[in-house]
Amino acid sequence: MSDDRGEAQELRVVPVRHPGRWVAAAGIAVLAAMLVHTLIENPRFEWHLVGDNLFTHHTVVGLGHTLELTFIAMAIGIGGGVILAVMRLSPNPIVSSASSAYIWFFRGTPVYVQIIFWFNLSALFPRLSIGIPFGPEIMHGSANTIITTFTAAILALGLNEAAYMAEIVRAGIVSVDEGQTEAASALGLTRSQTMRRIVLPQAMRVVVPPTGNETISMLKTTALVSVISYTELLQSVKDVYVSNYQTIPLLIAASLWYLFMTSVLTVGQFYLERYFGRGSSASQPPPTLPQRLFRALRYNRPHLPRNREAAV
Repeated sequence: MSDDRGEAQELRVVPVRHPGRWVAAAGIAVLAAMLVHTLIENPRFEWHLVGDNLFTHHTVVGLGHTLELTFIAMAIGIGGGVILAVMRLSPNPIVSSASSAYIWFFRGTPVYVQIIFWFNLSALFPRLSIGIPFGPEIMHGSANTIITTFTAAILALGLNEAAYMAEIVRAGIVSVDEGQTEAASALGLTRSQTMRRIVLPQAMRVVVPPTGNETISMLKTTALVSVISYTELLQSVKDVYVSNYQTIPLLIAASLWYLFMTSVLTVGQFYLERYFGRGSSASQPPPTLPQRLFRALRYNRPHLPRNREAAV
């Protein structure tokens, strides 16, 4: 064995070159610079009018109505989706078929058409009543009085969302290992107790990400109720620009509000995913934005050894 095997041998460390990354980054930087230049230099954007219309009474009222529609419709959708998902997985063929038919119908027709349908329900049923089936009526009233623009919007958005949430919740329930259900049954828990205490809490890890996506989608879908002249955010700015012809500035103001609300919901979804992913052994909760920035700064610093000892 030679004597120099234990001596330190200097190694030349050459970093891997990534020319494609630099070219892509340069292209994106140029496009971003062009976009910023256009936004600043084009006077037709009329940014001063955008700022003037961000916090006007009409805009704030429409913003409040949009948030109200979003959260009420999502509450109906989530509640109905859980019920429909449990029905879909029921061993009773009639219950399962009824859930499947509901999902088929509401997913198969556009929500735009459903909004118009509910708003014009009085053409089909001029008088609505509640009572014993094929028996006496307890309450009744005119459909035009009961189905207002707000009610029509909530019914259309909420019932349509329930069909989509049913499939999301069903996927979450199916993702839970069957051994959990068998163990709960062995302990004497009923099917409803097993669903509430064992299955649904574990299914939340799968349900939360698409539910957050559906909430963000619902926020923007509320713009469709402008077809029945309900004064949500888009309809509010539309009522203003049809009179003053400031179409682009008002649409930009509405878009900025949508972007802001979507960003808030995205952050909320991120922390909900972290919360429900705490018990997962397969993957760690995703890092927060400050943690990602810290890790990027930490691991991007060069830590290349100048030499190392040769193996004996």
